[in-house]
Amino acid sequence: MSVKAKKHLGQHFLTDENIARKIVEGLNFEGYKNVMEVGPGMGVLTKYLLEKDQSVYLAEIDTESIEYLKNNYSKITENTFVGDFLKQDFHFINGEQIAIIGNFPYNISSQILFKIVDYYEQIPEMVGMFQKEVAERTAAVPRTKDYGILSVLIQAYYDVSYLFTVHENVFNPPPKVKSGVIRLTRNPKKGLAGNEVLFKQIVKAGFNQRRKKLSNSLKILNIPEALKTHEFLDKRAEELSVLDFIGFANLWKQNQ
Repeated sequence: MSVKAKKHLGQHFLTDENIARKIVEGLNFEGYKNVMEVGPGMGVLTKYLLEKDQSVYLAEIDTESIEYLKNNYSKITENTFVGDFLKQDFHFINGEQIAIIGNFPYNISSQILFKIVDYYEQIPEMVGMFQKEVAERTAAVPRTKDYGILSVLIQAYYDVSYLFTVHENVFNPPPKVKSGVIRLTRNPKKGLAGNEVLFKQIVKAGFNQRRKKLSNSLKILNIPEALKTHEFLDKRAEELSVLDFIGFANLWKQNQ
């Protein structure tokens, strides 16, 4: 018995065991005892996770996959499954830390990343496979074409490492694009305490008109009078580092 890949769930099952092992070994397995795999499918990553000392949870909404996993892996029980990852509040780990791993469905990849940021305080680490373009955007640095909203909003909370690229031919069915595996490692929030909403507004407004100087793209937010001569306003969003955005947002709040 095998599981039929379902297009509406964005399923592409990894078939290369060496790559599966490399993805799992991308986690450090330090400082937490819980790991959640998102979209385990037929368990190509799961089998290697179950060899570790951590408690393994599976976020899966495909009933066919759930039955397959329960029938083929003796360590998996009904309590291993936690449902839809995007609906998680992680109550079942009682405030403990939990790492996230997975070959993520490409159609919800950004939602997965922002969900991880929402639970930043409980998620110290993530290793995952995304569409290569999304992986590159998440890891991008200033003054590059890939650097944008996703880069800044994720890197404000996590250090991002691009681990390796995966070819289409190691999946069943093969996707139409290459994939990239990245690791997120939680950082100390880089001084963004209590100013997340304004920070996100500034980042989104700046990159929504990325060819314009920030003096123009941020007008919609009513720039404080004291900041109207700030040097950053003479730059485009892609020229500012994550720390620049955080510092500017904090200064903005102080002068509102």
